[in-house]
Amino acid sequence: MKILMAGGGTGGHFYPIVAVARALRELAEKERIARLDLILMSDFPYDESILKQEEIIFEKSPAGKLRRYFSFKNFSDIFKTFFGILRTLGKMFLNMPDAVFAKGGYASFPALVAARIFRIPVLLHESDAVPGLVNRWAGKFAEKIAISFQESAPYFPEEKTALLGNPIRKRVISGNADEARRVFDLEKNIKTVLILGGSQGSQKINDTVLTILPSLVENYNVVHQCGKLNYKETSQRAQVILKDYPFAKRYHSVPFLIESDLGNISKITDLVVSRAGAGAIFEIAAWGLPSILIPLDNSAADHQRKNAYIYVKKGAAAIIEEKNLKPHIFLSEIEKFLHNEEKMEEMKRAARNFAKIDAAEKIARELMNMALKHAQ
Repeated sequence: MKILMAGGGTGGHFYPIVAVARALRELAEKERIARLDLILMSDFPYDESILKQEEIIFEKSPAGKLRRYFSFKNFSDIFKTFFGILRTLGKMFLNMPDAVFAKGGYASFPALVAARIFRIPVLLHESDAVPGLVNRWAGKFAEKIAISFQESAPYFPEEKTALLGNPIRKRVISGNADEARRVFDLEKNIKTVLILGGSQGSQKINDTVLTILPSLVENYNVVHQCGKLNYKETSQRAQVILKDYPFAKRYHSVPFLIESDLGNISKITDLVVSRAGAGAIFEIAAWGLPSILIPLDNSAADHQRKNAYIYVKKGAAAIIEEKNLKPHIFLSEIEKFLHNEEKMEEMKRAARNFAKIDAAEKIARELMNMALKHAQ
């Protein structure tokens, strides 16, 4: 059996694909399927080490972006996408999959075109509250559509659309509190704030954190994922700011938190500060933790802001617009929640009610059924 997965380019697409791939492996073993080939088709592998570890074959499929503003790259990317479609048609013809799992976005477009031409069944997944252009188009012929937010349902045919949530890697939601304290050397008996700037980090969030850092560590442990590109500068600045400060050891900066670290740290975190990508929101919800969301100002089609406001309306989080991310506002919001146990408990309940931790397994089952039916 061969299942092709299309998408990638960002962690928001890549990690749900990995979660579904793992669920497919578990299901294949349970169903005693002798061989399962998983192929990722995208313009960029995102993390080759994870693909190798998960035994996912990578096939490059060039694809150009369609920018919503004037750019000469829009013209050159037309030819890039056309070439990608031709290349993908050839590869898919020689190595025909039994089903396609598509995350949407420009990177999945060539594979979706080929799947439609070859009549390969497609299961489409939409992470965001408002679908992107590729998913809106592909929804017209996809056999099944899985959505993360109920608000995206009106964009797709009702009879083939199901609210399943965003696939989450199991290791992100399993962890050990003692291991987290050991790895991060966290002080006991004080609250912990986890700050996530997205997979690439956020200079804006980093700068704001550093401005209020002495006030933060006076009362809390702070674990700060500041991004691989920003880590050296951020950690050096933090050392200068906290030099000779009695609570300096309460601050822990890291370039990136791998899934096991995320699982561990979630067990002792009291409040999460995060960007508002769908992946981050659903992981925070699965942890059952209160959060403050800071949507990226220039996210594609304003997805992060729309996702954030829907989640906030559920009562699980607060929001700070990036334009309002001032040090005094940031510190005030953090302290407002950490000093209000009743509000924190309400947000925890709302987060758990929103969470859908079995999305990967449900999608894997549908994909497997589609592949088996197509292979007959």
